[in-house]
Amino acid sequence: MLSIIMAAISANSLVNVVVWIIAAGLIFWLLTWLIDYVGLPEPFSKIAKVIVAVIAVLMLINAIMSLAGNPLIVWR
Repeated sequence: MLSIIMAAISANSLVNVVVWIIAAGLIFWLLTWLIDYVGLPEPFSKIAKVIVAVIAVLMLINAIMSLAGNPLIVWR
């Protein structure tokens, strides 16, 4: 069953998604570092980190779902 699913995913799209995930991970890590560096007060810092984490998770889910051909968000 797994070989059938993997056969539907092209190597080119897999490499593109992996590079995209690495770049997005670096960007979201830098945003989290910036929130810590700026030194926001505690409630605002926590809220900003939660917002960054939610956006990062949604974009990761979208990247993984786009491999199967059904992206969560369609970018035009």
